Amino acid sequence: MSQLIKLSDNERAKKKALIEHLAIIMDGNGRWAKNRRLPRAIGHRKGLEAVRRVVTGSARMGVKYLTLFAFSTENWRRPAEEVSFLMDLFLIALGKEVRELHSNNIRLRIIGDRSVFGKVLIRAINDAEILTKDNSGLNLTIAANYGGRWDLVRAVNLMCADKALSGRGNYSEDDLNRFLSVSFAPDPDLFIRTGGEQRISNFLLWQMAYTEFFFTEELWPDFNENSLKQAIASFRKRKRRFGGVSSGVESEAVL
Repeated sequence: MSQLIKLSDNERAKKKALIEHLAIIMDGNGRWAKNRRLPRAIGHRKGLEAVRRVVTGSARMGVKYLTLFAFSTENWRRPAEEVSFLMDLFLIALGKEVRELHSNNIRLRIIGDRSVFGKVLIRAINDAEILTKDNSGLNLTIAANYGGRWDLVRAVNLMCADKALSGRGNYSEDDLNRFLSVSFAPDPDLFIRTGGEQRISNFLLWQMAYTEFFFTEELWPDFNENSLKQAIASFRKRKRRFGGVSSGVESEAVL
C-alpha cells in the first residue's frame, strides 16, 4: 500500500474533520470487468487498488473512522469459484498491506462472523488486529461476512446474556449499542455507495438512522480521491437536523 501518505501528529491535529465516520459499499467490481470483457477476478483486484486510494484520501481529509463493506452474509450466494477467489484475495491483501497500514499509524479491525472462515484466514485477521491495535490514526474497519441483521441479533443475544444486565429488562439504546460490532465508533456521518444501486443492502442498519447518503454511478474500481472529494462536497451542502430545526450554520472544512 505504497500510496498511503504519512501524516505527522501535528498535521493530524490540524485536520478539521468534516466527516468523523465514513461508510462505503464498494459496488461494481464485476461490472467494471464485464464492461472490459475481462474476468471478474480482475475487477476485484482493481477494486483493491481503489481501497488504497480511498484509505489515503480519507487520511488526507481527516476522517477518523472508515468502514468498508467488503463481503456480506448474502454474498455466499455467488458462484463458489468467485467466493473462493475473494477469500484468497482477502488473505493475500492482509499479508501484503497490514504492515504498510501499521507504518502509517492506521488501526485495522475486521467485523462480521468469522466462524465460517478457514483457520489460516482467521489467524491472519487476528494477527493484523493485534499488530495495529495501538495505532492512533485512521480507524479502518472491513466488514467481511457481515450483515446488519446478523449484527443486531448478535448484539441482542450478547446483551441478554450479560450478567450486569441480566434480568433488568427495559433495555436502552445505549445498552444495545455496547454490543454492536462498531460500538467503538460514532454513527456514520456519510454513506457512499458506488455502482449505481440505491440501497444499503443490510449494512450498518442500526447505525445509519441519521446518516447522509451519496449514491454514484461510478464503479468502485474507478473511484478515487477526486470521487471522494465530490461526495464530501455534496455532504457539505446539506443541513443535518437530526429531527430538529436547522441552526443555519454551515459546516466548514478544507478538502
